[in-house]
Amino acid sequence: MKERAASRGSVHNMVMLAGLVSVALTGSMGTSPAPTSDTLAQRWQAGKVAEAPAPGQAQPLQLAAAAGAVPATPFNTLKIETSYYEQLRSKLNWLPVRYAGNVLQTPDVPSRLLLAKSAAQRAGLSEVGLSYLDVYGIINAETSWIPRMGASKDGTPNLGIAQFEPATAKAVGLTDPSDPVQAVHALAVHLKDAAKWSAKRLSGLDLPPEQYALKLREGVSIYYNLSSKGRNAWNGRNTKKLPIETQRHIANARIGAREAGELEGQLSELRGRMADRGVMTASFRGN
Repeated sequence: MKERAASRGSVHNMVMLAGLVSVALTGSMGTSPAPTSDTLAQRWQAGKVAEAPAPGQAQPLQLAAAAGAVPATPFNTLKIETSYYEQLRSKLNWLPVRYAGNVLQTPDVPSRLLLAKSAAQRAGLSEVGLSYLDVYGIINAETSWIPRMGASKDGTPNLGIAQFEPATAKAVGLTDPSDPVQAVHALAVHLKDAAKWSAKRLSGLDLPPEQYALKLREGVSIYYNLSSKGRNAWNGRNTKKLPIETQRHIANARIGAREAGELEGQLSELRGRMADRGVMTASFRGN
């Protein structure tokens, strides 16, 4: 699969926003997926979809604060919140999408933003300089928000919307990688560890704030994308020497984060217009 160029973002957003207007007026949307990116160096996509909830109109949901701080451990683990996840899961809209000759399902734009915001909030990503934009971006780089099965070159399964390997899923406390709600929340927990690791790698560099923020996110992609041996070769200055697939992951995560910010702004503007016209639908009443 080919790397997406940054110039595609505005065109893709126009297509997605056209779909959003359709959702507002009809309560449903059909769309083609964004071109998927190369993510892991050894990955191919098997084209098997994870089980997804039946499509239905989303209802407004208040994102409750996480109950209690995550205890200090060598790595953060996901706290499975069954009741909250069930509530959140019931608010998602799923759309058919064609991928690799198969019809799979993908969450619509409001559902993606809802999941990303919930996961970022409950993982406390703001504590490490990240946000829901980064959750959205990494999912964009991994699967373009199309849950499916994949595999590494050595046969290790890569599971679901966040493409967790079984060992990584177990390490972060993810019990069902095929469940997008669990998986996106586990991804945010993993990104918190990734940001801490990235910050340590950058600690000896004297970088201005904007450059530091970019490098921090490079490290997050590297942590998510490479093995321990591969990631430890990164020193904050040698990104261009990393595997091309990792460089694509960094670029596609960055594109996805920017896309999320643009979509959130456009969606908020559209909500305001629809509310003024009295044609607001349930799926548009807040994320």
